[in-house]
Amino acid sequence: MSGPLQDQVALVTGAARGIGRTVASHLAQAGAIVVINYLRNTTAAEGALAEITAAGGRGALAQFDVADTNAVNAAVGRVVEQFGRCDILVNNAGMTIDALLLRLKAADWDAVMAVNLRGTFNCTKGVARTMLRARYGRIVNMASIIGSMGNAGQAAYAAAKAGIVGFTKSMARELASRNITVNAVAPGLIETEMTASLPESTRTGYVDLIPVGRLGKAVDVAEAVLFLVRPESGYITGQVIGVNGGLYM
Repeated sequence: MSGPLQDQVALVTGAARGIGRTVASHLAQAGAIVVINYLRNTTAAEGALAEITAAGGRGALAQFDVADTNAVNAAVGRVVEQFGRCDILVNNAGMTIDALLLRLKAADWDAVMAVNLRGTFNCTKGVARTMLRARYGRIVNMASIIGSMGNAGQAAYAAAKAGIVGFTKSMARELASRNITVNAVAPGLIETEMTASLPESTRTGYVDLIPVGRLGKAVDVAEAVLFLVRPESGYITGQVIGVNGGLYM
């Protein structure tokens, strides 16, 4: 499969389902060899890879915990050993444990930070040496509208996603001289399994707040990621691209 990312190697974390799976598919359609990271759902990850290969794309699976520094370093080493490079990193893996502050357990706070924030740090640091040596790289971190707006009951998630924005800007400054861009995509309300199960009245209430009049789709997010990882986007770095239908401007 040919395209603007022909023969580039892309590591997408949390790519077995949801937004990450759609991002992986999009990058594969653009010609990249996509390494699908997942933690537990082997069946879903194998399905994601099967979809890519059935469409003529190329990919591989990489099971590891993004919050585990040693596991990340070992996995990145295997990717470079197998493919000789890692041109693109999409830090998509994330989780949330929602609770009002007085009910939020410290362990739950730590768990959300570990996956969302430390995971982004681990994977970025893991690929940085390879990208610096190659003098080329594209890194996209998955932030969230919640990191800018905040949301009652999501203190940990909001703090982690806001931290990703600061990390993105710092890494953009550190790595720019080596032709490595670091940007973030901040989705708003996206059609997922969670939003699909909402009562119709609740969904309608959300849609009424969005200027474009609909929830987003995973493909909307994937298109933003694809734009940022293209070689032609080398003059864009340190930016946060909101994909939210105008809900937050």
